[in-house]
Amino acid sequence: MGDTAITKTTTAGPVTAAGPVTTAEPVTTAGPVKTTEPVPTAGPVKTTGPATVTTAGPGAPGSSRPAHAAALPAASPGASPATTEPAPGIPPGVGIPGPATPPGPGIPSAAGPPSPTSAPAATPTSPLPTPRRVTGSAGAEETAPPVARESKGQSAAARPGRADGGPDGPADAATTAPHDPCAHGFLPERPPVRSLIGTWTRLDAMARAAAVAPDRGAAVALVERAHRADELAALRQRVSRLSLRNAEAAAMRIAVIAVSCGWCGIDPQAPAAREVADEAFLDLWAAIAHRIGHDQFVALPTLALHNWAPERKPRRHIPIDQLARTETLVPIVRWAPEGQPLSRLDRLMLAATRLEAHGIWLFRLAETLAGRSPDDSSTPTALRRLVRVQHALRAQLLAEAAELSAAPATPQQRAVLGALAGQGALEPPVLQAADAVLGIGARRLREGRRQLLRRHLPAQHRAWLSAMDRHCAPVRTLAHRGGPDAAVYREAQESLIALRRTYTALVQAAARPTGAPLTRAA
Repeated sequence: MGDTAITKTTTAGPVTAAGPVTTAEPVTTAGPVKTTEPVPTAGPVKTTGPATVTTAGPGAPGSSRPAHAAALPAASPGASPATTEPAPGIPPGVGIPGPATPPGPGIPSAAGPPSPTSAPAATPTSPLPTPRRVTGSAGAEETAPPVARESKGQSAAARPGRADGGPDGPADAATTAPHDPCAHGFLPERPPVRSLIGTWTRLDAMARAAAVAPDRGAAVALVERAHRADELAALRQRVSRLSLRNAEAAAMRIAVIAVSCGWCGIDPQAPAAREVADEAFLDLWAAIAHRIGHDQFVALPTLALHNWAPERKPRRHIPIDQLARTETLVPIVRWAPEGQPLSRLDRLMLAATRLEAHGIWLFRLAETLAGRSPDDSSTPTALRRLVRVQHALRAQLLAEAAELSAAPATPQQRAVLGALAGQGALEPPVLQAADAVLGIGARRLREGRRQLLRRHLPAQHRAWLSAMDRHCAPVRTLAHRGGPDAAVYREAQESLIALRRTYTALVQAAARPTGAPLTRAA
């Protein structure tokens, strides 16, 4: 059958042609259009019924396919038919660009459904997680790119807060916030680091070996051996990579080594210290002190409050002060060899930690009394509660005394305690907080002694104690008055004096053998 030329056709019935149909005008039909040949047209094909094009030509080398009749333009004269075969001169596998204007949503292209080898361009599925929507204060939604949140998905080796990771990032931002002792007192915000990783395992092992050394000479020999092996220099180069939490853990180990070697009373940056202690160890010591922003950290606040861990991991998250009060504590760096009972020095440090945990109510009462007038009705109530808290702390120390007196002690451990006591480095922070409220230290201690005791605390803790000195000054005027309120204040002072004496007797029991019971000394 020859070609059929149509000038302008309008039909309401089906159109069937066995040959090519050529038209220069629009074709409008209300019935199906069936043809076995290509239909070249210069205008749109409009139909109100389904349009099925069946062709055996080069247009589509397959079975019949539906061409949705939403104003689809047919192939115009001179246009290249849709085909999966490459055009002459184009090597196979090279993509041929499609039309400048892509079809609208839900409308397939004129070429019909894509073949498996020539899928249409689509939005690729990203391997990154879908960005979360952040709603700001103005109500506008912001889609943050995944790269901006990459800090939470870093590898463990380069993550801030790891012992051998990269430089600190936003992980240390919380440490610059003002300290709130009402939350957990002077305890660290999180439990201390049990063990360091990477190169810092050498410092961990050195501290454990120095703590159980028989004498100072053996501890000094450990430091000198590490110096000759260039271990101290390698650690010095990695101090800046430590997070603040891991730097505090390293400071505790430095303090253990320093007191074991008899170097607790020296300044690592003083020229005279080079003649007494190992030079490489002093460099590491000074770098750690600069990292945590605290020079005089070789004292009980570091040796006790950063050297404990719960014996078993709690099943749920609890506040750190409750964790230290309710769980059985074990030291991270033991002063007694592994496999042997805890020494007196171990038990004294754990007792100081539990004292801080129980003394959290003292910090909260100090905040209550700050800025109060002595004539305020709430002042005597807070002072009575302060008396009860101090009585409870004293009872706890008396309970610790029995186990501490029965624990073993070595001459080296007694020497460590004697050196710390000689430097005034065994004062618990909770007793300094009570002193800031009641002002007893100004009368009982020598001039400037209070500041000497506080120098072993971090800067933010010293600032809080200085603020308590100023804000609780009106309450301390009760010492020069009479009446029931003044009597309650003097009772609080007497309870603090008894608490100090009990703690001093506990230190004496740990430093030397004594047959006298602690209650008699208190």
